[in-house]
Amino acid sequence: MRYALFIGCQIPARVAQYEASVRAVLKKLRVRLVDERQFNCCGYPMRNSNQKAFLLSSVRNLALAERSDLQMLVLCKCCYGSLKKAEHFMKEDGDLQDEIRRLLLREEGLKYEGMVGVSHLLSVLYHDIGVEFLKEKISTPFKDLKIAAHYGCHALRPSSITQFDDPVAPTIFDELVEVTGATSIDWTKKLECCGAPAMGVNDDLSMALTIKKLDHGKAAGAEYICTACPYCQIQFDTVQQMILSKNGGRAGVGSVLYPQLLGLSMGMSDRKLGINMNRIDISSIRSYLKEE
Repeated sequence: MRYALFIGCQIPARVAQYEASVRAVLKKLRVRLVDERQFNCCGYPMRNSNQKAFLLSSVRNLALAERSDLQMLVLCKCCYGSLKKAEHFMKEDGDLQDEIRRLLLREEGLKYEGMVGVSHLLSVLYHDIGVEFLKEKISTPFKDLKIAAHYGCHALRPSSITQFDDPVAPTIFDELVEVTGATSIDWTKKLECCGAPAMGVNDDLSMALTIKKLDHGKAAGAEYICTACPYCQIQFDTVQQMILSKNGGRAGVGSVLYPQLLGLSMGMSDRKLGINMNRIDISSIRSYLKEE
């Protein structure tokens, strides 16, 4: 299997361990990732202020993937939601769609005809690679490890566009967590926002949302929270570290990226998975691994 890897902006700048762990895990699963050096921003920052700029930025990425005849594999759920929205919009006829196509052709000789699609990492693992195949690759499953799977917002909604999972009762992420031998717990704040959109606008509100989620996960028995989006990981890792530094008496809940969780259960080293790059130390998660 071959995919055009779209890493977006936040990952190389702030969550490099996400990219590192994805590359390591998918290499072991014999998935080939093709780096398209001309990929640009997904357009997400412009979605609510300049629709044409957003679409031109987003559709350009789709056109580059189409030129290479490769499905896009996206790591960020904000990027995924933006690219899926652009993909959906370009299926319709309209003046703006025609203008976007003319601009791409005139400026760079690019064409977009909707011949390739967009998939999030979790969708590729679940649908394309498959749960049963993943189970065969588990060499050191977790035992007695309880995980709070955090789905995030942009992959689930609007569901008619993203087509990721049931927006009310999703199961994909839970099943992928349990592939590793861990238990994916049920918790009341499972589908609520991590607080990232408010960071930089209303930091107190942002941190309050984060604390509420972490507290509910911990109360439900989770040892760790698991993410598959850079914004969510930053919130539960970097921002949580900020919260803990202000309140040293409060116990934290470590945040592990899903490819890190999967990679550990596949017998991979902390170094390859960038475990040491997480702001909050999660190295103790190894104590839950069952040697076979």
